[in-house]
Amino acid sequence: MTKFIGTGVALITPFNADLTIDFDALERLVEYNIANGTDYLVISGTTGESVTVTPEEKKQLITFITKINNGRLPLVLGIGGNNTANVISEIEATDFTGIDGVLSVSPYYSKPTQEGIYQHFKAIAAVTPKPIILYNVPGRTSSNMLPETTLRLAKDFDNIIAVKEAGNNVHQYLELLRTKPEDFLVLSGDDDLALGVALAGGSGVISVIGQALPKEFSEMIRLGIAGKAKEAYDIHFKLMPITGLIFSENNPSGIKAVLSALSISKPHVRLPLVEATDQLNETIKSELKILGKS
Repeated sequence: MTKFIGTGVALITPFNADLTIDFDALERLVEYNIANGTDYLVISGTTGESVTVTPEEKKQLITFITKINNGRLPLVLGIGGNNTANVISEIEATDFTGIDGVLSVSPYYSKPTQEGIYQHFKAIAAVTPKPIILYNVPGRTSSNMLPETTLRLAKDFDNIIAVKEAGNNVHQYLELLRTKPEDFLVLSGDDDLALGVALAGGSGVISVIGQALPKEFSEMIRLGIAGKAKEAYDIHFKLMPITGLIFSENNPSGIKAVLSALSISKPHVRLPLVEATDQLNETIKSELKILGKS
């Protein structure tokens, strides 16, 4: 479980202009994060545009990132959905060589009851060979996994070891931290709240902005976990504007605009997403200049 303490980053899937995967950019991104303090990498999360990446492309991404990483950082693989049987089938068909954990989103669109969410993850826990990080993101799923459901799963299944909580709900974070089992990890899925969660007893973050500014963001989280609030907030305040900007239109178009400005990857996204507007691109470039990144 210590593998998932600190800063994980939800990697984008870089695309070329023809929307094929840009593996050269992906290698740059992985090496950049490894060299600058990121603690672990997340493959095929929401930020990776997982819903528009084909099953064959997902296999290619796993193989490529695993090879480039070469065991240097822990790897987490996103496998989730709103059809429990399909999720189980994907898990059973996946080669988990080099993968250290699974990030599984709470079922979206269907709006299951809390019992339905519990039974979904119970079924997944029975077949998953790696530790599971639950992922609650009600803004995308239209269904909030309540703390009592998360903690029921944590207590009932040894291989459910963490939750990525992304409800942007401070009270829900605090309720999880107040009542969780001692060895269960609460990870922030909200970049803007990540430091506060770490200072309150959380175990870190799975971040979007962290992959563009890994040195600064991961240091902030390390300081937060260590309880060094002043030093951590000094970094937090500097990063606040850019963190807000990347979510102002949509994710991952915002983070792709940042990574493009840093010459790591290109800004292309697959429909129905569209690239960041010219105005947002210019504002991002201005903010990066303030941060000394241009």
